Amino acid sequence: MVQRRIPKIKDLAPLMQFKSPELNARKRRLAAALTIQDLRTIAKKRTPKAAFDYTEGAAEAEISLARARQAFEDIEFHPSILRDVSTVSTGWNVLGAPVAQPFGIAPTGFTRMMQTEGEVAGSRAAGRAGIPFSLSTMGTSSIEEVKAANPHGRNWFQLYMWKDRDRSMALVDRAAKAGFDTLLVTVDVPVAGARLRDKRNGFSIPPALTLGTVVNALPRPEWWINFLTTEPLSFASLDRSSGTVAELIDSMFDPTVDFEDLAWIRAQWPGKIVVKGVQNLSDAKRLVDLGVDGITLSNHGGRQLDRAPIPFRLLPDVAREVGQHTEVHLDTGIMSGADIVASIALGARFTMIGRAYLYGLMAGGEAGVDRTIQILSEQVARTMRLLGVNSLEELTPGHVTQLTRLQPVASALVAAAETVRTPVTVK
Repeated sequence: MVQRRIPKIKDLAPLMQFKSPELNARKRRLAAALTIQDLRTIAKKRTPKAAFDYTEGAAEAEISLARARQAFEDIEFHPSILRDVSTVSTGWNVLGAPVAQPFGIAPTGFTRMMQTEGEVAGSRAAGRAGIPFSLSTMGTSSIEEVKAANPHGRNWFQLYMWKDRDRSMALVDRAAKAGFDTLLVTVDVPVAGARLRDKRNGFSIPPALTLGTVVNALPRPEWWINFLTTEPLSFASLDRSSGTVAELIDSMFDPTVDFEDLAWIRAQWPGKIVVKGVQNLSDAKRLVDLGVDGITLSNHGGRQLDRAPIPFRLLPDVAREVGQHTEVHLDTGIMSGADIVASIALGARFTMIGRAYLYGLMAGGEAGVDRTIQILSEQVARTMRLLGVNSLEELTPGHVTQLTRLQPVASALVAAAETVRTPVTVK
C-alpha cells in the first residue's frame, strides 16, 4: 500500500513558481512562437487576407511550393555520437565576406503591404544578426532608406531587367553608390506567373478598398491603422505602380534578356554578382563560364512556373559539378534551421528565406523579424550539435539522405538529358 500524508506548505512552495506576466502583447505573442509555423499562424490572424495570400500564395495549383517544402521534410539525418559539441560555429565567408549564419533575407516585393515597417525592419534585423539583407527592385523602401537603416551591414540589391534598360541600370548604379556589395540578377521572370490567389482576391496596387477588403480588415485594427496613417503604399523604384502585380510585370519586365545581356550587366557592376532562378545543371555550368560569383537555385518560391524543378533536389548534382568554381546558394521552401543545415550539408554555401521572414514581419514587425532569425539560428545550432559537428565546414553529404517520393520515369530522364544538351543561341 502507498503511504499518504497531507502535504505541508514548505513542500509545496518549491513547486509553485510563477513567471512574471508579460504586459507587452507583441513580446508575449512572439515569445510564444517556437517555430516559423507558429509565426505563420500569428501572421495569418493579424494580416488581411489579400495581403497574407500575396505572401503565402504561389502559382496556379501551388504544386511547386508544396513539393519544395515536402522535399525538406523528406530527409533523414545521420548523426555522429560522442563528439564534443560544447561550442559550434554557425558562420563562415559568403561571397568574400563573413556571415554569422548560413542564411539571409531574400528579396521580397511590396513588403510594406504585409506590415508597415517593411524593408526597413528587415534590414535592421539582418544587420543586428550579421546576415545579408536583399532589397527587391519591387521593394517599397528605397535603396537609400535601406542603407540608412542598415549602414554597416551587408546589403544586396536584386535586379529585374526592365524594357527600359537605362532605368534598370540607373538603379544598379544607385545601389553601387550606396555601398551594396552584391547584385542578385533574377532570371526566372520573363513574364508573370499565374498567381491565382491574387486574382481571386482582386489584389491590386495600390490596394483597392472594396467592401470585402474593409470587412476583412476590421478585426485587424493595427494593420488597418498602419495602412491609413503611414506613407501610401507604392514601389519605391517605379513611377508607375497601379494595376495588378502581373500587369506590372508583363508591361515592364523585359522577356528578351539572355546570356549576352547578363555578361553586359556583369561588366557594369563593381561588386559580386549572383544569378538567381537557376533551375538546371546546364545553365549553372554556362553561368560559371560567364564568371559569376554565385548562382541561386530557386524556382521563385513556386510563384512562377508551377511544377518547376525542386531546388533542394537539384542541389547535390549542381554543387558537385560547379561548387568548386562558384558559390551555390538556395532558396524556396525553407521553414526551419534543419532545412538550412541539410542544404549546407548537400553543398549549398548559403540559403535565403522569403516567406519565413515575412511571417515574422507580419507577426510583429521588426521584433517579429528578430524572432524569425532567432528561431532559425537556434535550430541551426541545435541541429549541428545533434549531428555531432562543430562548424559548417564539417557538414557533408554523408549527414543527409534525401528520401524520394517522386521518381522520374525513364523516358522523362532521356527527354531531360536531350533538353540539357540542346545548345542555346546567343544574340
